[in-house]
Amino acid sequence: MSFVAPIHLAGQHGCLVPLTPAHHDELVDAVRDGELWKLWYTLIPPPDKMQAEIERRLKLQASGTMLPLTVLDANSGRAVGMTSYMNIDANNRRVEIGSTWYRQSVQRTALNTECKLMLLAHAFETLNCIAVEFRTHFFNQQSRRGIERLGAKLDGVLRAHQISPSGALRDTCVYSIVASEWPTVQVHLRYRLER
Repeated sequence: MSFVAPIHLAGQHGCLVPLTPAHHDELVDAVRDGELWKLWYTLIPPPDKMQAEIERRLKLQASGTMLPLTVLDANSGRAVGMTSYMNIDANNRRVEIGSTWYRQSVQRTALNTECKLMLLAHAFETLNCIAVEFRTHFFNQQSRRGIERLGAKLDGVLRAHQISPSGALRDTCVYSIVASEWPTVQVHLRYRLER
């Protein structure tokens, strides 16, 4: 199975579907909830750049390095954010779950936990991944805590890893879950969802 084959994953709280230009208006509405593009330590598109971001992700999909997904609320069916498999390395059976953002009103809810559970299950059980990575800015404490709550372990910090649009240097925290840890992580995430 190709790592970049489009997927549909459905849960009780959220659904993950292939990103399309038709999601534009709902994603613009979602990013306005909390004015997410104003967070200095992450790159979330402002409303007027959403079309360009969708096009960018779809080009990366065409090149085989990303599988962009729209996150839908299972109850309303409306788009509440974006996520992706990225930095796809089929030879070494590794993917990164990243470029993720959610409208503020669904952050730290069961929807996020369930979507990560579905993405991890697909990566380990269908794609037969050896490891799944997560990367975030050193100063993005909310993201770091969320990644750690999943059960991912900090592999290290890539210092002065990237230059942000403002010119500031980004230290990138790299986390991972390896295949041998997946059974325990899965039990943990299912327990969190049941609570």
